[in-house]
This record gives sequence, structure tokens and C-alpha cells, in this order.
Amino acid sequence: MLDLKFIRENLKLVKESISNRNLQLDLGALLEIDDNRRDILLRLENLRAKRNKANDEIGALLKEKKDAQEKINSMKAISLEIGQMEDEVKSAQEKLSEILIKIPNVAHPSVPIGGPKNNEVVRTWGNLREFNFKPLNHIDIAQGLDIIDFNRATKITGSNFILYKGSGAKLERALINFMLDLHTKKHGYTEILPPFLVNRASMTGTGQLPKMEEDMYKLKDDDLFLIPTAEVPVTNIFRDEILDEEVLPVYYAAFSACFRREAGAYGKDTRGLMRVHEFNKIEMVKFVKPENSYDELESLVGNAEEVLKLLEIPYRVVKLATQDLSFSASKCYDLEAYAPGIDKWLEVSSCSNFENFQARRANIRFRRKSDKRVDFIHTLNGSGIALPRTVVAILENYQQEDGSVLIPKVLREYMDGKERIS
Repeated sequence: MLDLKFIRENLKLVKESISNRNLQLDLGALLEIDDNRRDILLRLENLRAKRNKANDEIGALLKEKKDAQEKINSMKAISLEIGQMEDEVKSAQEKLSEILIKIPNVAHPSVPIGGPKNNEVVRTWGNLREFNFKPLNHIDIAQGLDIIDFNRATKITGSNFILYKGSGAKLERALINFMLDLHTKKHGYTEILPPFLVNRASMTGTGQLPKMEEDMYKLKDDDLFLIPTAEVPVTNIFRDEILDEEVLPVYYAAFSACFRREAGAYGKDTRGLMRVHEFNKIEMVKFVKPENSYDELESLVGNAEEVLKLLEIPYRVVKLATQDLSFSASKCYDLEAYAPGIDKWLEVSSCSNFENFQARRANIRFRRKSDKRVDFIHTLNGSGIALPRTVVAILENYQQEDGSVLIPKVLREYMDGKERIS
């Protein structure tokens, strides 16, 4: 959430940022409500001063055993007016919060302006494999090896769910363990296994609510939500807390299932593993000091990149333009793995710096050691990485002409030493 004082002092910047995201929000209404609130607060301050003065005068009259009834009646009237004005301030504050919570983060100056066509490829890694046969897509490969059963998953639950079996299930588990080991043993993250259900305050804190409620799976009787990403529970670990500067930075890595209704996915490629309602993902979350957050973003991207390098999957790093940024992000890089069977670059990770946007919504702060000043923390997160499309990339990049799939070398120790799925 943006600070109201920041919006007032940087109104042109905030308006431009909203426009660059191709959004329309009426900041005039926000400022009008705030002007009214400020006016009420000023009058309220004057009335409280009058009440205090009247209270002193009443005390003096009573001490002198004089009639104070007129002053008492006056103070009662002032107190009644104060109560009414306090209600007005509360109402104005609620209206302000309703608007503020819908204003997206301000994009960093280095973010390209525009839509998907304006995204910038920052770098690529690896060589695209040259096949001496026509490569299959992951659906045909998986069905040929009998490692994913799409039809029975549909029977059990519905469309766009996954049923891994045999070596497919083992490959999924191997990827999870490999990624967690890499991030915890080499990159310095502490492993977290969070709840997969969260409350409304948690979803609001990270910015999924109120904007994306229609895309969430909700338990209406309990007002709980199935998480769309581990970012939500992990970021909210420190909600309404003040950390000591000495503990920062804090790095967490979490495995979770992720649940997304994908209400806006009509017309997109939803076949196979491309866009599913439930999938597994490793999430990296950082809590850092503001002055370090953009260096931390680059290292976060590097942590996600190392997963793909060790898997030996060609990928590219893309800096997202303003219209592709998430609601809460100030800057974001996507990692896209190449899938030769469908000849597409697939997003397998998004790494974002939210600056203090989420921290303000979730009230996550830290106390500086030097002067005891309390500031909002900067939060970052990145997929480390998402599994369905990583499985797509492995199946399509490592497929063999006989229909088998070589197992990436780094995963073999997690798959009982097997070298291929056949």
C-alpha cells in the first residue's frame, strides 16, 4: 500500500505510474476525502481544547463553590459534538483505506513502459538443442511413458488437474528436494513448510485481495483461502511485528501446493501442464533493509537461475514492462525456460521487489540499531521454481527418439541413480 503522504507529495508520479499500468483510478476522490478528514481533525483539535478549558473552568468554579451548571452543559454539548466528529473521522479513514488498498505499487524507474511487447530480454543462457527427429510435446511424451494421467485427473477432480504416477511422481518429488537442498544448503535460505490455508488479512497483506478474489479458491464458511503461492503465508509470518535490524536480511524458502481458479485464462493454452488449477512450487521470500533491496533482487534472480543452470535447461531472463507487473511489484524479472516440443518460452519463475508496499499493508517493520528509528521492511519473493512448466521443459529438452527421457544429471541422486525414464 502506498503512503498517503507519499501520494500527496508525488501526485504526478503516482498518476503516471497508474497510467503506465493501463489502469484508471480517481485520485481526486482520495484527495477530496483526505482534505475533508484533515478539516475535521483541525476542528476536532479546537473542540478538544475548548473542552479541556471548560473542564478547568468547571473545576475552578466548584473549588470556589460557585454555580458551574452552565459550563457543565456547555462541556456536554462540546463532548457530544466531539463524538460526532470522531465518527466522521473514522468514516473518512475507512473510505480512504478502501481507495488506498486498490492503488497499485509505483514502478521502479528502470521498468520499461508498456505491455508485453515492451518486455526486455536481459540475457539468455544455454544452447537450444538441435534434434535429428521431430520433438514431441510434453503431453505425448508423458502419455507414452505413462507417467501422467490427465484423463483420470479430470475424472477425479475436473479439467486442468494433474495425476502424476510412477516415475512422473518421483520426478516431481526429486525436483522439490533438489530445489530445497540448493536454496537451503547453498543460498542460505531457511526452509519453511507453511499452512496452505490463510485468512483474509494475510491475502490482503500481500496484495492478492481485494483485486484477485475471483481467482482464489475460498472456504466460504470459514472465510479462508487456499494459497495461490507460498508468498502469502511466508510473507505474513512477520505481519504486525517489528524486527531488530540485526536479524536482517531474513531468507525463507518454502515448498507448497498452489491453488488458482485462473478465471481469466479463457483463450490461453490450457493443455497438459501449461495452466493448471493446482501445482507445486518452491518460493523464495526475502525480508531486507530498504537500502539493500535492489541488490537483493539481483541475487534472488541468480538463485532462481542456478536451478535452471544445474538442470541444464536453456532459459532467458525478461524484465517485465509496467502493464505486466503484478499489483504489488515495483520491479519484476521473469525466467522463461525453452520447451522445444511446443517451441515456446515458458515462464517458470517471477522474481519481484515490492519495496515497502506489502510491508505497509501487512505492517512489517524493523528498528534501526543506530537511532532506534522504526522503518518499513522491503519484501521480495521469487519462484525457485514452479514445477509444472519445469517438468514440461525437462520432458521436451531431454526426450529421446525412442520415446524415453534422460534424467538431468543433478536429479539422478534423487531418483535412485536412474539415468532415464522409459
